[in-house]
Amino acid sequence: MSMPRWPLRGARKAIWGGGVIAYPTEAVFGLGCDPLNAGAVAKLLAIKHRDTAKGLIIIAADIIQLDPFMNLSGKLRDALLKTWPGPVTWVVPAAPGVPEWLTGGRATLAVRVTAHPVARDLCAATGWALTSTSANLSSHPPLRSALAVRRLLRDKLDYIVPGSVGAQRKPTEIRDALSGKLLRAG
Repeated sequence: MSMPRWPLRGARKAIWGGGVIAYPTEAVFGLGCDPLNAGAVAKLLAIKHRDTAKGLIIIAADIIQLDPFMNLSGKLRDALLKTWPGPVTWVVPAAPGVPEWLTGGRATLAVRVTAHPVARDLCAATGWALTSTSANLSSHPPLRSALAVRRLLRDKLDYIVPGSVGAQRKPTEIRDALSGKLLRAG
């Protein structure tokens, strides 16, 4: 089920303007912005009190939106596509030039083609991939509703996309694309 257009227009305007938004994902509300806008990412990290060295997850509506960020062989790409769209985040070799604020200074980047309808519509509406990190302060429990996000972060965000989180109770699974190793259980 697709969401109404007005929230997507509001979110797109905020993102295109360098803002930070909150939106529902598979398990929690996430914070997002244009991953290539240094000012927007700095604002997002400040809101969360998150260290840049942790890096960020990038989500997309499809793998084409992730292609500029990844350095993958056809075989690795095919392996990722078997789990997408879905709640599996993969740590992949980053493409040359991917900003350090996304990678945390590593040669890898965490990426996911989301199965959540609102998050997918959001990526499609903006035309590019978005950052995705839980909408909470670092070391605090993730938030699972727009109301909880509004109560905690209202004055810090540029837009809150309405909607419900998915049925997952834990954050998405994270796997290393080169080794297949489970880095975080989902």
